[in-house]
Amino acid sequence: MSFENVDQVLNIKTDMITTLALAAVLLLVGYYVTNKLSFLKRYCIPAPVVGGFIFMLITWIGHFSGAYSFTFDTTFQAPFMLAFFTTVGLGASVQLLKKGGVLLVIYWLIAGVVSVIQNTIGIVVSSLTGLAPAYGLLSSAISMIGGHGAAAAYGKSFAEIGYAQGTLVGAAAATFGLISAVLVGGPLGRRLIEKYDLKPDESENFDTSVTEINVSTGKTLSGLDIIKNVTAILFCMAFGTMVAKWISILINLVSPNPLSLPDYVGAMFTAIIVRNLNEKIKLYEFDYPMVEKIGDVMLALYLSMALMTLKMWELAGLARPMLIVLLCQVVALALFSYFVVFRILGKNYDAAVMCAGLMGHGLGATPSAIVNMTAVNERYGLSRRAMMIVPIVGAFLVDIIYQPVTIWFIATFVKPA
Repeated sequence: MSFENVDQVLNIKTDMITTLALAAVLLLVGYYVTNKLSFLKRYCIPAPVVGGFIFMLITWIGHFSGAYSFTFDTTFQAPFMLAFFTTVGLGASVQLLKKGGVLLVIYWLIAGVVSVIQNTIGIVVSSLTGLAPAYGLLSSAISMIGGHGAAAAYGKSFAEIGYAQGTLVGAAAATFGLISAVLVGGPLGRRLIEKYDLKPDESENFDTSVTEINVSTGKTLSGLDIIKNVTAILFCMAFGTMVAKWISILINLVSPNPLSLPDYVGAMFTAIIVRNLNEKIKLYEFDYPMVEKIGDVMLALYLSMALMTLKMWELAGLARPMLIVLLCQVVALALFSYFVVFRILGKNYDAAVMCAGLMGHGLGATPSAIVNMTAVNERYGLSRRAMMIVPIVGAFLVDIIYQPVTIWFIATFVKPA
């Protein structure tokens, strides 16, 4: 860390280790504040977001007072993001589709349709409000379905082609989505249940073995087993990065708009292939709980680092049109869930609970979906189908559809600034 005066402003410059250490400290601060303030837990605001926004406020004070500024070395940020999405891919087993049955496939396809609707709203409303299509898409499926991780990754890619506020817009949109998800999801589910006087199906015999696919084997992993799991993650990160570049080349051959596909997309799909190939030929003893914990740590540090380096004052000129896009997203998904999805899923108790879950991960994140459904279940009774299917789709299956859809929208509508 170094300190220097630049135009009478104290500039605090951190190297990559100090930046990482600060991100870790802010992460712990975020957990502390989240545990102390119940409304943050109620709205499922992630600890990295809390810690990051606290530091964003500190940088905002420095900017407007002209007293100090920060310069960060974020070398570790991209690898952490890449590692997280790789672990997401490693959780995607084809067996989940087989165990979840037809209802899982239907819900999965519905989530994919939602991504098309959201991106369409982003493009149409942004054109009406004068917002750049890139920012419109960052306020759509990228942030709503993809969450903070995808928003930051795509935001960075957009920044590289001239949309300087890309990362900030993505972070703000994802946070708005998280809050909206839990404010709207539970009430929507309760409204459906009470309007149609729905009751849980006590006789359901849904295949509970779906929950066993990604559980721990119970075996104690040797040091070599751990190394093999970590090596698989690193291999998918490395090879997936190359895959993303190859896909970018192919897209640019057919699209007039240059596009750099985020590396994590290639890494995630490479990981899906590796996971399912390993289930066939058993290259190594895969341990999902360990891989998931690695992913959780990588995501937490990545988000903390990404958010603490944002300059939120740069968002001022985009606030109004962006807010219009986001409000349209919330209203559209609520109406679609209430009038269409509920009927497609069977117009029963399970369908109502799944609609509450769709509002959760369709606007925020899988934990938001679980919070919504848990609130409904605690009041009206358990929907085993909803509690099994929604997290599976929201956690990773939806990415298989929404990613290609989003890439098409970007290639078609986003031009370098």
